[in-house]
Amino acid sequence: MDVLYFAWVRERIGLPKERIETQAATVNDLIAELCAREERYAMAFSDISALRVAIDQELTDFDAPLDGAREVAFFPPMTGG
Repeated sequence: MDVLYFAWVRERIGLPKERIETQAATVNDLIAELCAREERYAMAFSDISALRVAIDQELTDFDAPLDGAREVAFFPPMTGG
């Protein structure tokens, strides 16, 4: 699956996108796997209340299942002005 990172999430992780193999059942499980990899992921996901997530370009919750997902994107909330 492709995992995309936007804005400060990308800055903390140091990648805009990566392809990963995962056994994660939910977005929360995916985050736990990523955080176990390296400190930079743990820093990026230290406060998920400051993040939004989309699966296959549809906004969703962190407890959403990943079954069949091709893409997961993490980004801060959008602000207008």
